[in-house]
Amino acid sequence: MMTSPRLGTRMPSPSISSTRLSPLDTLWQASTIIWVLLAGEALAAVLAIAPGVTGDRLTSFGVASLAIQWVFLTAMGLLYLLRRWLAAFSPPVLAQVSLAALLVSTWAFLLLAWLAVRDVLLPPTGGWQILALQISAIALIVGLLGVGAFQAQWRAKQLAVAAEHAKLQALQARIQPHFLFNTLNTGISLLHAKPDLAEQLLLDLSDLFRAALSSRETLPLDEDLALARRYLEIEQLRLGDRLRLSWEVPDSLPALQVPTLSIQPLAENAIRHGIEPSTTGGEVSIGVTVVDGHLQISVTNTLPPASAHVSPGHQVGLSSVRARIHAATQGRGQVDTRTHDGVYAAIVRLPLNPPQ
Repeated sequence: MMTSPRLGTRMPSPSISSTRLSPLDTLWQASTIIWVLLAGEALAAVLAIAPGVTGDRLTSFGVASLAIQWVFLTAMGLLYLLRRWLAAFSPPVLAQVSLAALLVSTWAFLLLAWLAVRDVLLPPTGGWQILALQISAIALIVGLLGVGAFQAQWRAKQLAVAAEHAKLQALQARIQPHFLFNTLNTGISLLHAKPDLAEQLLLDLSDLFRAALSSRETLPLDEDLALARRYLEIEQLRLGDRLRLSWEVPDSLPALQVPTLSIQPLAENAIRHGIEPSTTGGEVSIGVTVVDGHLQISVTNTLPPASAHVSPGHQVGLSSVRARIHAATQGRGQVDTRTHDGVYAAIVRLPLNPPQ
């Protein structure tokens, strides 16, 4: 079983979240590709019904559609091939590079089309140069509109991420005072009667708040479990025989990073809503298993009798953990709760492989 040594300096482990996303990453999403294809078809339809088009308009639509989709997909392919090199650049530079890729793809198509049909078709009205300039102007206008929409979408996404981060910080800040006051009251009660236990409590408290007040947004999984153990050791000093603890944690844990204090709030909920209201106490169990490619961390507690007064709480701790796990895993992790046979369980599921 896993021991709980004092927390020290650790080398960073691979995070369950991916590295910082580049704005270009949105181009490889299926929804973006579909919208690009639909926008290309819409542009082809507009060009086919525009005044001045001679010949069969359906044929004009087919030719324009082929040309536009070729240009769009070629530009996206160029950006994909250059994605590693472009990852270090800022969004404005990426927008300029994307526009350049669109123009290069347009000119490449024009060159290939001219080489293929110059000996077969008569020159268009005004000559090939005028046609090339007209098509380049259309590509430039479409590219500028696309860059503007892309930058607006990226700014909106960044603002949403910033707002979510601020919300999570506020939720975490609301958890800490309640726990601090409880722990200090326990320490005061132990100070004269059991000074050794009071010293142990203060050492455990220092470990917890060193993590809570640090700038580290994530911790290795084993360290976060150790913090939960610190918390439960503190509560066991306060509750005595009323709190029975059970740990089912393997000696070797995956090298995952989790949001700091992911498990402790769930253990705190188990104490507040399961053990404290019961005059006879109860059991809190923490287990770690691997299920279907996910690491599953369960925090369970026996429920108090129906006659006990249980505060409904505000779901702050659970909401904070759920939101932080969801954000850190890009929606692939989750926190579920269930009640069965007099036992309440909070279950955290983390993907073992990082998102691509």
